[in-house]
Amino acid sequence: MVDKLKKRAIRAWTMYDWANSAFVTTVSASILPNYFSLFIATEGSLTLWGYTVAIGSLIAAVISPVLGAIADFRGTKKVFMGFFVALGVISTALFYLVETPGDWLLASVLYILGTIGFAGSLVFYDALLPHVAEPDEIDQVSSRGYAMGYIGGGLLLLVNVAMIFIGPRFLPNMEEIEATKLMMRLSLASVAVWWAVFSIPIFRHVKEPERKIEKGEEGQNVLSVGFQRFFKALKGIRKFRDLFLFLLAFFVYANGIGTIITMAVAFGTDLGFGSTTLIGTLLLVQFVAAPFALLFGKLSKSIGSKKSIYISLLVYTFIAIIGFFMTKEWHFILLGLCVATVQGGSQALSRSLMGLLMPISKSAEFYGFFSVSEKFNTVIGPLLFSVINQVTGNSRLAIISLVVFFLAGIALLTRVNIDRGINTAKEEDAKMITVK
Repeated sequence: MVDKLKKRAIRAWTMYDWANSAFVTTVSASILPNYFSLFIATEGSLTLWGYTVAIGSLIAAVISPVLGAIADFRGTKKVFMGFFVALGVISTALFYLVETPGDWLLASVLYILGTIGFAGSLVFYDALLPHVAEPDEIDQVSSRGYAMGYIGGGLLLLVNVAMIFIGPRFLPNMEEIEATKLMMRLSLASVAVWWAVFSIPIFRHVKEPERKIEKGEEGQNVLSVGFQRFFKALKGIRKFRDLFLFLLAFFVYANGIGTIITMAVAFGTDLGFGSTTLIGTLLLVQFVAAPFALLFGKLSKSIGSKKSIYISLLVYTFIAIIGFFMTKEWHFILLGLCVATVQGGSQALSRSLMGLLMPISKSAEFYGFFSVSEKFNTVIGPLLFSVINQVTGNSRLAIISLVVFFLAGIALLTRVNIDRGINTAKEEDAKMITVK
């Protein structure tokens, strides 16, 4: 019975990847950037979109560690997660109201709020991973979650693409361009429904983890403890040497990965590639990435997490270099397939490696720091991309600059000692006390 409940909890946990990934595929990576560029902010859209992505991610990153510390202290990870899911769902549903070029500010604000909801929910979702998976299965469970995300996000994007390219035929009384805009708005709003419905299993079948606090925290004010824990962790994170080094490495290489994910469509649009190629490639990536995410989970068992991540970062380096020379639409499709082979694996193994290196009793708190690194990957990267593009007027120089992030990330990751980091985390957990 216990084993059955555990399997149900793991399935429910992975289902949230299925639920939230629609925001990434339809809103962040494909339809919204395309809609934004074509109909909402036609002048300077690439630069404006980069700044919008950066602002939303920056706010999400700043608030995550404190909220994580509060949730750990209160034992309310699922409550906090529910709040951010609701924020993301509501903001995404309101994209339906974005209709004209004058609505570019509304689109930017809604995207920023949606990003905060999406990123905030992931702090507490990720924090549940070490509680539903054992240490020897955490890589595989994390990879399964990413695979579910790619399939779920891909299925809804497939429906959305069909709506956009076929839907206008069923609206003969509307001009084709207006019908297309309507289908794009409905596609964005459909993400809210998908996200809300498929979030239900994790709230039903994953239990709130046991509450553990430090000695002396009994009866203290939740806000004061939250900030105390944050500043204490910030001050003492170097005590967790290998966790600190991993976070630094992840912060660096994730900037390259995040920029490719969020800026690919805008970059392709800037090069004059058609919407069919851009969105079609992203759709292809979703389904190709799913089995490769699972493959990386198995690869980590054979050669370890670090070496598996090295491989993915070398592939990303190749992608950034070839992207500089990209001139034809088939180049974009080929590079999209290359991204698909490593995107899920690099992210899944980073998430699970973080889960091994941190104290499980402070999972939301430390995943909050992970979120800072994760969400700054759509702050500094896109910001650098936009600045280089604005100053030089050459988006190719912006894309090749990402090589620095991948090579520096590899160099930093070589200094992480996983076994030593795991032992340090266990020693910290031993100091905590359980409360009801």
